[in-house]
Amino acid sequence: MKKMLYKLICSVLAVSLLALCFGGCNEDNGANVYRGSAATDSTGGSTSTDSSIITKPLENVEIPEGKTPYAVIDVKDFGKITVKLDPKSAPITVSNFINLAQTKFYDGLTFHRIIEGFMMQGGDPQGNGSGGSDRNIKGEFAQNGVTNNLSHTRGAISMARATPPDSGSSQFFIVHKDSTFLDGQYACFGYVTEGMDIVDKVCTTAQPVDDNGTIPASEQPVINSIKIEYK
Repeated sequence: MKKMLYKLICSVLAVSLLALCFGGCNEDNGANVYRGSAATDSTGGSTSTDSSIITKPLENVEIPEGKTPYAVIDVKDFGKITVKLDPKSAPITVSNFINLAQTKFYDGLTFHRIIEGFMMQGGDPQGNGSGGSDRNIKGEFAQNGVTNNLSHTRGAISMARATPPDSGSSQFFIVHKDSTFLDGQYACFGYVTEGMDIVDKVCTTAQPVDDNGTIPASEQPVINSIKIEYK
């Protein structure tokens, strides 16, 4: 019975994450973040046919040799969440995230979608799940033909996307509770090393207005800043 209940819960969460892609990161809902098309390759992954999609690490992002990048996410009225980024597992995703952080793209944005026991999603300039930056990146996950062994366990940070595999842009989510059924479908690119108590507080105090985790604009936790540090 417990196993059946667990599978049912996982199925519901999987559907919820698809809603994260369509409702929580819906590039067809006004922002038109995803502008390309995709074609399936011989390995079963997906290869973009749109040259505007970033398919390699950004040249303007340099990680000092022997150093590891960390992102310090300062959430207003809550505190700071420190995330250790993994450029070896997801080099394109990490360089894009660092670039957005260093250009202060995230400063003042919010976490617009929060589901306790699942994840907290933010990084949308529209604040409603429909927006992104001016670029899309290749999805670095197994179903897109990319080796990425990072798992969506508690504290993982990963990219939100729409249905096309290369539709990730600026929206990201932090996993509140283990959600390993997402592995291979989304680009995980690091883990929280400090501040999981902040993640817990954000997720447990949020009051979404629907089952999709929608947070009213006036109640969305604000990202004061995301700073990149090297250790």
